Amino acid sequence: MLCSIRTASLFLCLTQTVLAMVLTNSTKLESILDKYSDKDEEWWRARSRGKRAISEGDMHLILDLHNKLRGQVHPPASNMEYMVWDYELERSAEHWAYSCRWEHGPSHMLTQIGQNLGAHWGRDRPPTYHVQAWYDEVRYYSYPYSQECNPHCPFRCSGPVCTHYTQLVWATSNRIGCAINVCYNMNVWGMIWAKAVYLVCNYSPPGNWWGHAPYKYGAPCSACPASYGGGCRDNLCYKDGGVDRRPAPELEETNYIEPEPEPVRDREPQPRAQTPNPSPNDNLERNQVVSTEQMCQQVDCETKLRDRCKGTTCNRYECPPGCLDSPGKVVGTGYYDMQSSVCGAALHSGVIDNDGGWLDVTRLGRKQQFTKSYKNGIQSLGKNRSANSYKVESVPVKAVRCDTTVALFCPFKKPVRHCPRLYCPRNCLHDSQTRVIGTKYYADKSSICRAAIHAGVIQNESGGYLDVMPVDKRNQYSGSYQNGITSESLLNPTSGKAFRVFAVI
Repeated sequence: MLCSIRTASLFLCLTQTVLAMVLTNSTKLESILDKYSDKDEEWWRARSRGKRAISEGDMHLILDLHNKLRGQVHPPASNMEYMVWDYELERSAEHWAYSCRWEHGPSHMLTQIGQNLGAHWGRDRPPTYHVQAWYDEVRYYSYPYSQECNPHCPFRCSGPVCTHYTQLVWATSNRIGCAINVCYNMNVWGMIWAKAVYLVCNYSPPGNWWGHAPYKYGAPCSACPASYGGGCRDNLCYKDGGVDRRPAPELEETNYIEPEPEPVRDREPQPRAQTPNPSPNDNLERNQVVSTEQMCQQVDCETKLRDRCKGTTCNRYECPPGCLDSPGKVVGTGYYDMQSSVCGAALHSGVIDNDGGWLDVTRLGRKQQFTKSYKNGIQSLGKNRSANSYKVESVPVKAVRCDTTVALFCPFKKPVRHCPRLYCPRNCLHDSQTRVIGTKYYADKSSICRAAIHAGVIQNESGGYLDVMPVDKRNQYSGSYQNGITSESLLNPTSGKAFRVFAVI
């Protein structure tokens, strides 16, 4: 089934219409893949395996967001399984992504896997953009049935779509593998996209079976398959240590909807399982601190940079949607007069589209003249007088490890530069081999993720996004105990710089 979300960002969703055998393990899936590996089909042309079609960071971003969203479904799920990465599913997704065909496939595997597809062009987006968009279809879905979710297909679908959402939260779909490819001149419903970013995610066992709900309603982890041994993590059925990547499906566990189900009363969620080998201090008061301070400034469509950036380092901004209707004055091309609208300049340069988004701004000093042009629906003005200028750039997103430091990743330098938006994994709290030096201002030898937990910018249990601002060194760093982490003090450091961490909301 094909479905359109917006002109420059599209999604496809696969709905199972007939029953099919469910794979019991990835070895069976691998045998299916190998069966077709010698066929002279375009989708399976041999490629070098030296480089994966998805980075390790993007893999963790996609997997962590899937599990986060699966754990927060409403009404709550009693049998939602923790999802793990499957490299054979990644391999199958990779070969289909490299086919650059805007349709589900390959056809011979569609009864064995579930599949969500997404594509966009224009400004850069992290892969989680598509994952979140799939989940946001929940607004069209009414548990347990999806009567309202009935788009008119099969050509260009119109109307509400929710089968991306139901596949994402299908309780028994506990394995995922995805791939990303840049497709040139990709045919998307008759339109040729010169440079499309194509995301393919394959799931096993597949979801979206007619007559079944995506999950059972009840207290989290109260109806987990026996193979999980009672393990529960973040409202998901979880096997201790996550060692068994491919648990066999429990045949007696099904999401079949009875014609007249007995009403179920609301029940309190069960406590989450403790992490392995908890510290003796886990039960002590952690002096919890929460910080919602953001480095990213929210601006209106017509806000001029000169009104937001006087005598300070221009950094990161968030523009609202709909600015094509009121972009404000834009002066220049490539670089812009300080009197230009921030969002208008970002639209003109192609950094954002009419959906809004984040951008980085860097001041460039005085330019002798500014050139007018018409780009991306915005007419900029020319100017033949010298004036201060700036440029706009997209905000990159990078995944980091618990031990990543600013000194190695994004040290302070002059002129000041931007750091990517970062994504920290969960459970960095007990990584005691990494240091945290300071409070609010941290020495750049500190772990970024543990400093973010200490500052209350992210939570240990979930990890998450944050912004980092490298700054010049401090004369001293004050230690403190916050959120389970004791930071160090340091007086008169002889080397190194500093940084701050900010929330992304």
